[in-house]
Amino acid sequence: MSRYRLPLAAIILLIATISPSVTGIKSVGAQSPPPYSIKNEDADPAKLAAADSRLRPVIDRYMADLTTLQRYYVVESSPVRRAKLQGFYGEWQKILAGMNFDSLRQDEQIDYILFRNYIEHEVRELDLRGRALDEMAPLIPFSKQIAEYEESRKRMEKIDPGKIAAQLNDLNKQIAALQKAVEAGLLPEGKADPKLPAIRTKKPVANRAFVVTSNLRETLKRWFDYYNGYDPLFTWWNEQTYKAVDQSLQNYATFLREKVVGVKVTEDTAIIGDPIGRDGLLSELAYEMIPYNPEEILAIADKEFAWCEAEMKKASRELGFGDDWKKALEFVKNKYVEPGKQPELVRMLAEEALTFLDKNDLVTVPELARETWRMEMLSPRQQLVSPFFLGGEYIQVSYPTNTMSHEAKMMSMRGNNPHFSRATVHHELFPGHGLQAYMTRRYRSYRSLFGTPFWGEGWSLYWEFLLWDMKFPQTPEDRIGFLFWRSHRCARIIFSLSFHLEKMTPQQCIDLLVNRVGHEVDNATAEVRRSFAGNYGPLYQAAYMLGGLQFYSLHRELVDSGKMKNRDFHDAILMENRIPVEMVRAILTKQKLTKDYKTSWKFYKF
Repeated sequence: MSRYRLPLAAIILLIATISPSVTGIKSVGAQSPPPYSIKNEDADPAKLAAADSRLRPVIDRYMADLTTLQRYYVVESSPVRRAKLQGFYGEWQKILAGMNFDSLRQDEQIDYILFRNYIEHEVRELDLRGRALDEMAPLIPFSKQIAEYEESRKRMEKIDPGKIAAQLNDLNKQIAALQKAVEAGLLPEGKADPKLPAIRTKKPVANRAFVVTSNLRETLKRWFDYYNGYDPLFTWWNEQTYKAVDQSLQNYATFLREKVVGVKVTEDTAIIGDPIGRDGLLSELAYEMIPYNPEEILAIADKEFAWCEAEMKKASRELGFGDDWKKALEFVKNKYVEPGKQPELVRMLAEEALTFLDKNDLVTVPELARETWRMEMLSPRQQLVSPFFLGGEYIQVSYPTNTMSHEAKMMSMRGNNPHFSRATVHHELFPGHGLQAYMTRRYRSYRSLFGTPFWGEGWSLYWEFLLWDMKFPQTPEDRIGFLFWRSHRCARIIFSLSFHLEKMTPQQCIDLLVNRVGHEVDNATAEVRRSFAGNYGPLYQAAYMLGGLQFYSLHRELVDSGKMKNRDFHDAILMENRIPVEMVRAILTKQKLTKDYKTSWKFYKF
């Protein structure tokens, strides 16, 4: 994978032409930003070269080769692709096994362990995906034939147009018979014609088959377009048979989605999901270096949730609502700002957070990061999936527009009130995702391959813990805002793991967020939709609280004990990039490592 690097001459020229001093800190959004400046040592070529890992080119080579394979073998349901990847991962495991681990520096040993752990996870994931394909094999018997057409085309093998026409004709009949068999499987036992084979399946498996069928239809079109018109004999034989198969695939995919899954093809807001089961969760936990099983993690969530509920009642009493924290929450939700004022609020909260960080000497926020953060508004459609804020180099803000219904407007304003937002702006900007994004592009960026939400989301949530301890939320309203989000992260563990263990349905997940956390219904629905749409890993929602607890435990071990100062601790974490928190701990504690290192850090006390 190619990466942009400044030439050495350019770095030297840069050093020679800039001022060695760093300008003073100015408030966010200052009208006259300072001229660009950088500390000499930050761009010292010798220092940069010395910090580079000898495993970096190895990791780069791995990624280049893997990307090439994945671009060539694009049909994910193909057994050839699976076999190629199995061989590829096996060869790289041999390469790593042959390395002299003891000759590596500690940072390079960390890279070795991360790389080995990553490949082991890819092997397990390939096996789990294979099992998922095997589970839906009765629903996609045409998969192998379509994959072979595309793979033969890429090998530039000669074709027999007449023979292919006969095959496509048979394929069309196969799809028609297949649909009848699945239709028969929808009937109650004893109602189907005993002479017809019946295929019975689950909704998540059928939805998976719908996606694969749609992708295979695109694969077949790509294959057909390659020859069509360029090979007159191919077109003469196959134009009509291809159109028939294409229509049958479309009809079958629609049938799977609408009749088996029960969702219109045009409806992209439905929540279906695909539970991965306990084995899948254990595989993900091993990769993330979390030494607890799903049941233990659910127990952690329950314990943290109980703490949140007790603190919520304390704040509720201060506001005069007794133990009825839901009334107190309603009171806080209704303190929203008027339309048009949300950007001003977000800017004020960002300035407030930066001032607090500087005053307490908590972490370094570079001047360029302060100058270049910005704000964008989320569209009404984006808010169906992300009803709150999103962060990074710029913060994306949720607030209603004139096109929303009255109910949607009120839910958005209430769900993004100033007291909730006081806990989210610093999470999304500084010291949270905004600072992360800035630092991870500049320090050990090659470790992005090993990126984990336990570091990314865990870091941002950890700051909610630390700022709570430092009395950042001073009023009961602000404490309720912080507690709402901490409760939300507990609920995320409960509903996401329970869903993947097939103990909760999407609707039960929504009900949990509404009844136990206090979410607006639309916001809870959007949260669950986002969780199970397939864009996030199965542990992503659990990673907030668990990763935050890991950093919190590490802070107690190193800062509360007096071994490190806050700024040094936080700066050191940011310079190691997005890696499992257990590996961050190994670095900061200078832990002796072994080639066969296994996770062992029990960071939570029950």
